[in-house]
Amino acid sequence: MAMMVVLLEATDGEFSVRPDQISQLARLGVSNLALVRDPHTVGIVLEGWLFDPARSGAAAVRSIANGGRALHPVLHMAVTTAVPEGGRDVRDIPHART
Repeated sequence: MAMMVVLLEATDGEFSVRPDQISQLARLGVSNLALVRDPHTVGIVLEGWLFDPARSGAAAVRSIANGGRALHPVLHMAVTTAVPEGGRDVRDIPHART
């Protein structure tokens, strides 16, 4: 699944994504959108199996807001604790013994 993050300067008001913007993003192949923020920055995470940030990333940024900055993934990794050397054996935890 392709991913891209759009960064915007936060304003005093609330940030929202309008239905027409969502429709435009869907036409570009975006199927998931997450909104994150802190006091200074708003981030919009765009994902989609049919989304191609290299081809339509600029249009995606324009559909959200002028002046946005796009971040493209450098690394995407699944993390698991199923590795033999990771974590603790439940038998070594005193309260977990039967």
